[in-house]
Amino acid sequence: MKEFFKDNHKISALEAQYEAQKIAFAPVVFQVVRTMRDLKLLEILSNNKDGLTYDELAKKSDLSKYAVQLLCETALSANVISIDEEKVYLTKVGFFIHSDKMTNTNMNYNHHVNYLGLFYLEESIKKEKAEGLKVFSQEDTIYPALSTLPQKAKESWFEFDHLYSDSGFKEAINILKNLNPKSILDIGGNTGKFAILFAEKNPDIQITIMDLPQQIKLAKQNIYEKNILNISTYEANILIEEINIAKNFDIIWMSQFLDCFKDEQIIAILKKIVNSINTETEICIMEPFWDRQNNETAAYCIINTSPYFTAMANGYSKMFKYSDFKKLLLLAGLEIIETIDNIGLCQTLIRCKKA
Repeated sequence: MKEFFKDNHKISALEAQYEAQKIAFAPVVFQVVRTMRDLKLLEILSNNKDGLTYDELAKKSDLSKYAVQLLCETALSANVISIDEEKVYLTKVGFFIHSDKMTNTNMNYNHHVNYLGLFYLEESIKKEKAEGLKVFSQEDTIYPALSTLPQKAKESWFEFDHLYSDSGFKEAINILKNLNPKSILDIGGNTGKFAILFAEKNPDIQITIMDLPQQIKLAKQNIYEKNILNISTYEANILIEEINIAKNFDIIWMSQFLDCFKDEQIIAILKKIVNSINTETEICIMEPFWDRQNNETAAYCIINTSPYFTAMANGYSKMFKYSDFKKLLLLAGLEIIETIDNIGLCQTLIRCKKA
């Protein structure tokens, strides 16, 4: 494991004051730069490498010179553009905001899903309840509300979720296949993305999706459209005490599922699984642990996903540090067989068995 953000105290007082102002004005900068992206200003600058004056940029964008100058001056302060001899140029930072898929997915997610709800973060922290979700729904958690979110919010949520999980699916499928299972239980299978990919590549292996009724409804539609025959579904809320885990599966699979719960719930879920399996069954868990990333950029993105869980998702869960998560596995009566890093963009796969 790597240590990130270790030397962040080694800056001067003047540098620290500047960093503090960046935080104070971060919402303003975010919205200005997002607006420039969505109004195609960054695209226009990207297509004009020799730079444009404010008048030229206004003409090409059908905006007023006032609007262009206002946006560009904030973008200048954020290193998104540069200005030389009264011409505006796109910087490397601007290039990533314009062209990088991960950056745009993160920006869309934070704008359409999180921005309004994060206003209620303090209230959510105090109550351990997703108070920000009320901007979209009266549900207690976001999961039953996903299918009814406003279209842009729903698209951005699934785009974000799939970008980080889907990138690891191909390698994860190969790992699971090499364990030679005949049956897999996908707990928290969501819309069936992983199960469908696995089933298509392994038609002789039976896979069952277990999730909330609202998610199973979406999964069933996707399975029907793909005409896949080796996937079954099980509608259930795993947190309900009376709900049992079906026995006789060779692998219990959970991908970015357990980070949706608080510590004691995770232990309870894992204990429920442990009580339903034999010593031959493997539990395979895939999560993006921030302290097992390749670089600080990845760790930064994962850490800053956690406030979404507090304000929007449920009020109490977060992205994990591996060393903390490992303790929960041991408390639940599991033994770690193998930990595999660098799966897809940011995932770690943990293979466990009953201790």
